[in-house]
Amino acid sequence: MTNTELQRAILQLKCITLDVDGVLTDGRITYAEGLELKSFYVQDGYGIKAVQNAGIEVAIVTGRESVATARRAQELNIQLLYQGIEDKTTVFAEICEVVKCQPEQVAHVGDDVPDLALFDLVGIGVAPADAHSTVRAQADIVTEMGGGRGAVREFCDLVVAVLDRQRT
Repeated sequence: MTNTELQRAILQLKCITLDVDGVLTDGRITYAEGLELKSFYVQDGYGIKAVQNAGIEVAIVTGRESVATARRAQELNIQLLYQGIEDKTTVFAEICEVVKCQPEQVAHVGDDVPDLALFDLVGIGVAPADAHSTVRAQADIVTEMGGGRGAVREFCDLVVAVLDRQRT
């Protein structure tokens, strides 16, 4: 995707879907006496709020179920939360229907093989710097930052910058 094509795609965005493990977190899962612990990068949250304020819906689509993920989604006012989804394409049409958008008006940020099916459907596929090599090879954008270390913020900042330039 050329820079011009990317800017056009960003200007069409109505929704960003996010994986969790390896995207909103660094991919590590810690178990402690029956608890599952996840660490979320606070600056990613600021980026999510910024794109929401710009009128872009944010959805979470993840293969695992986690209380921590539900709490983070609630904190960020993410209404579209899909957990325990093995085949992420099964909820994609519902997301497009709820957001009232076409598939090409969605960007997906993912780090591993289950995300590739969404890359085939969306307008922009985004991979964190430390995503699996197969995912990086098929992504339209590979961030400089890793998952759970600012990759989401980096993409959100790009989106907001392109939208701001369009408005001026």
